Amino acid sequence: MIIRVKNREEILANAESPLDQRAREIALDAIERAIESVDPKNLIYLKVKVNDEKIMINGRAFDLRSFRRIFVIGGGKASGYMAEAMETILEDKVEDGIVVVPKGTSEKFKTKVIKVHEASHPIPDESSVEGAKKVIEMAEKAREDDLIICLISGGGSSLMAYPRDEISLEDKRKVTEILLKCGATIREINAVRKHLSKFKGGHLAKSAYPATLISLLLSDVIGDPLDVIASGPTVPDTTTFTDAINVLKKYNVWDAVPYTVRELLLNGEKGLIKETPKSDDPCFKKVHNFVIGNNRDACISAINELKKAGLNTLFLTSYAEGEARDLGLLAGAIAKEILYSGNPVRRPAGIVIGGESTVTVTGKGIGGRNQEISLSSALSISGLRGIVIASASTDGIDGPTDAAGAIVDGLTIPRSRRLGLNAEEYLRNNDSYSFFKILGDLIYTGPTGTNVNDLTILVAL
Repeated sequence: MIIRVKNREEILANAESPLDQRAREIALDAIERAIESVDPKNLIYLKVKVNDEKIMINGRAFDLRSFRRIFVIGGGKASGYMAEAMETILEDKVEDGIVVVPKGTSEKFKTKVIKVHEASHPIPDESSVEGAKKVIEMAEKAREDDLIICLISGGGSSLMAYPRDEISLEDKRKVTEILLKCGATIREINAVRKHLSKFKGGHLAKSAYPATLISLLLSDVIGDPLDVIASGPTVPDTTTFTDAINVLKKYNVWDAVPYTVRELLLNGEKGLIKETPKSDDPCFKKVHNFVIGNNRDACISAINELKKAGLNTLFLTSYAEGEARDLGLLAGAIAKEILYSGNPVRRPAGIVIGGESTVTVTGKGIGGRNQEISLSSALSISGLRGIVIASASTDGIDGPTDAAGAIVDGLTIPRSRRLGLNAEEYLRNNDSYSFFKILGDLIYTGPTGTNVNDLTILVAL
């Protein structure tokens, strides 16, 4: 998969000096290479090897001769490409299969046996419920001597939504919308979603039992916790009903969620409703989970691209989280430290920060976490030359927008002021998309078909 920033020429033309233009070019190159490195098809080809007798995954061998049939199931933003690659590798060995992908993307995937079902993201709808049911139905078809290969990537939580009987889809949609806006982390969001679901939190593994289940995971969660990626449908749940309640109370949204949700969680805490499957459940004895790609892989590829450009580099972390505007201030502070003291690396310098921030929405604007990082950092580096900060989501979709992120330099704020824009007000209103739309500094890649969190690239020439 070749990824290109579609509006690269406009972004480069917006630079007001050759030095800033070169810094912008290097940053965009690093983002493109990073996303290409986590191409889901290439990762499957790299990590999965098959012959007539064995399937090898990350060096672990499984004897194909011991299985009667092979099924392929799953869902997520990358699952279509993963399915395409698996079908190619397994050739005629796949009995049946289905994966759930975002709406409007199914025509991209060339599968013959594995069916592709479209569903809604990031807020689930009836197509998400239908997709989850179809995946479970196929898992339940498998018998003890069958093999199920499950392909999971980011986005799977909303694409495969199957609410518990006690609540409606509309209730679950409302909870998801509230959680996405309150500043909760993905771990906290999924702790709640798992306890409202008949699919997540290990329930898919129970449906597949007693078949052997191999799950291939493309991680979009910091630190790759297996039970959080797509809400862990094939993994023992480490959270409880009490944890879910505490998340909603922590962010002061307990009273905002529907009564049916509160009642379900409270009944679960009292033991009136069965907990999600835990590690002592027999079904997990036949489950094997493998992470085949993550944010660190993308960060390392970005660093290698910066080295090729002749920069002194530092891979700072793949664990960055917290409020997006705070991470923007941090990126700006690092840029100034490089400029004035040569620490932590001397110019020409390139720094990569990976992870996933959050945005506590208090305004009425539109934007995403990466755009908010960029806007905050633009205010921090205002007036500096040769400094560029670009932040982008690897899935090409930043928040509820059609942009992957945004790019800024030291003259972004002076340029915006000449256009009559008040950057501070746009930041207060969570309206970073509108700000960068006017400036022409949004980063557009379109949906990339993969998802391993976010990247912030700092270039100081």
